[in-house]
Amino acid sequence: MKTVIVYYSMLGNSELTAGKIAEKLGADVIRIEPDKAYPDKGANKFLWGGKSAVMGEMPRLKPYEFDADKYDVIILGFPVWASRPAPPIKTFVEEFKGRLKGKKLAAFACQSGNGAEKAFAKLKDQLEIDDFVAELILIDPKTKKVSSNEEKINVFCEDIRNKKE
Repeated sequence: MKTVIVYYSMLGNSELTAGKIAEKLGADVIRIEPDKAYPDKGANKFLWGGKSAVMGEMPRLKPYEFDADKYDVIILGFPVWASRPAPPIKTFVEEFKGRLKGKKLAAFACQSGNGAEKAFAKLKDQLEIDDFVAELILIDPKTKKVSSNEEKINVFCEDIRNKKE
């Protein structure tokens, strides 16, 4: 069985992180995107993204291929919006929630401020699980390159490897 990373990225932080994790774990990578892109600049970025997250919206996603039966470890990656996972992740989880049961689930969040812990809690509630096998929080890793990020990613990957057996 294999590992897959399913992620959404608006500004490239989650994409960068997914790539680094995939390289370390030999994981497949699936990028999900909403049919209609969110504004990615200025006040509209925060207004539309935040409203969508707070209102629990689930945008329609562009077509992608995902077969849950191929994977025993599924890693979800996302930016944090208003202390919640970005809405495309909510859509993905809702579409596949039943097929994710019994899988080893992990999550990583990229944020500019805070709220990732609350976002993880909301995602666990949606997935109806008590815990992830591993969690990772990074602060804008694309633009705020700090040496500790690599170590955090290594620990995250090691936690997944240890719980894979």
